Amino acid sequence: MSKNINTLTDATFESDVLNSNIPVLVDFWAEWCMPCRFVAPVIEQVADEYTGKIKVGKLDVDQNPRIAGQFGINSIPSILLYKNGQVVDGVIGAVPKEQLVNMLDKHLSPEN
Repeated sequence: MSKNINTLTDATFESDVLNSNIPVLVDFWAEWCMPCRFVAPVIEQVADEYTGKIKVGKLDVDQNPRIAGQFGINSIPSILLYKNGQVVDGVIGAVPKEQLVNMLDKHLSPEN
């Protein structure tokens, strides 16, 4: 896993995501989820390319059911973008890199 990806837990989610001073892209995933494995390299590429602009974290829904339940995660992978402690966008499923980049760029533009 890329050094630019944080492992998130129920205990660290508030400090690492909700209280972050920059946007955070969170990949809700599980070890057994094949689409999660397909999208993992894309998440790593985005984490490396957007270093300093966003934080990227992965939260294993099996090991951290409280946060997954709190945010209504029913399908994985769910990839949500948090800004100022709020979900501002997201996608479900193993999406192509272009779709994630477009979502991020939309929310990182100066007018947002």
